[in-house]
Amino acid sequence: MRDVDIIIIGAGAAGLMCAGTAAGFGKSVLVLDHAEKAGKKILISGGGRCNFTNRFTGPGNFISSNPHFCKSALARFSADDFIAWVKQAGISYHEREHGQLFCDESARDILDMLLKPCHDFGVEIELQTEILSIEKNENFQIKTNRGDFSAASLVIATGGLSIPKMGATAFGLKTAESFELKLIESAPGLVPFTFTGKEKEALKSLAGISLDVTASSRGKSFTEAMLFTHRGLSGPAMLQISSYWSPGESISINLLPGSDISEMIAEKRQAHPNAQLGTALSELLPKRLVQLLFDSEIREQRLNQLSDATIRTIIDKLQNWQLKPNGSEGYRTAEVMTGGVDTDELSSKTMESKKVPGLYFIGEVVDVTGHLGGFNFQWAWSSGNAAGLALADML
Repeated sequence: MRDVDIIIIGAGAAGLMCAGTAAGFGKSVLVLDHAEKAGKKILISGGGRCNFTNRFTGPGNFISSNPHFCKSALARFSADDFIAWVKQAGISYHEREHGQLFCDESARDILDMLLKPCHDFGVEIELQTEILSIEKNENFQIKTNRGDFSAASLVIATGGLSIPKMGATAFGLKTAESFELKLIESAPGLVPFTFTGKEKEALKSLAGISLDVTASSRGKSFTEAMLFTHRGLSGPAMLQISSYWSPGESISINLLPGSDISEMIAEKRQAHPNAQLGTALSELLPKRLVQLLFDSEIREQRLNQLSDATIRTIIDKLQNWQLKPNGSEGYRTAEVMTGGVDTDELSSKTMESKKVPGLYFIGEVVDVTGHLGGFNFQWAWSSGNAAGLALADML
């Protein structure tokens, strides 16, 4: 049995961050992963450009049963800290809307940046390694298909259930359960909505249309693009609100955010009193969408014939379109998993289990889920750094 100071299970964003940090302080670190290469999700993220953080990262960009838990790690290793490292590594990058930062060239640049300290400080990375069992006596005993290992500290950085074709499994959640840690129920997050029956067919007829909307659910709202698809609704606004939505609930969509619809109708009625409502609305929204929202009887009414009650109905439909998805596309296309290891079980400063000394959980497996736009990577960097520093201090 080979002995090291620290074993990290998971060679993704959080695991590599933790490994390089701890090894930099002279600790012997072994990273185990069942994949054939490290950082697979990093390489496919952001269309191959890696949305590696967000300039506006703050605690309010994360969902958790304890919204305060993420504050310590984010403060100790911030988006600015990661950006400084990217600059130091000579990686060129650019900013897109809402503070999202992407590599100019390739996501490979970020992975290479993470791997460099691992290589420089002697981190061993064993890939295509299946974990057969984990036991804790004085140390953690890990049995694998590539031999047995022992370490004083064990870090679980295996991610969540999202995108199983990339190798996602429930390993981290099952490990937490095996050590009697509580879990917060998990669900797909940042995922497109699906519909059935007549609603699906109606939305399918609009496939390919995209427009900016405000989507709301459970008191949370996002103003971004919405995309109609053959299966339902996607686009940033839908992905964002999906992390808050629960099956059986409706979502509210404002199709003309920031607009005074009553004033717009009044102006059009004054300029073209005999124009049909459908014609006027088709200047504001795609014609096919207008046809879906309003039947021909309403669309064919002249603007100068609209009653106050009809105008109120029109405004309500445009500002508060209610849709009830039958579900989502699930983990197959979800960018993240919501829920995970209950943060009450962990130290917010170190990510260490309160019940099991030497056991750490970092990244997506923890009940901290970021919004769309680079926030989940920042949580990987911040939580990985927090655990890495704690391990350097404690061993």
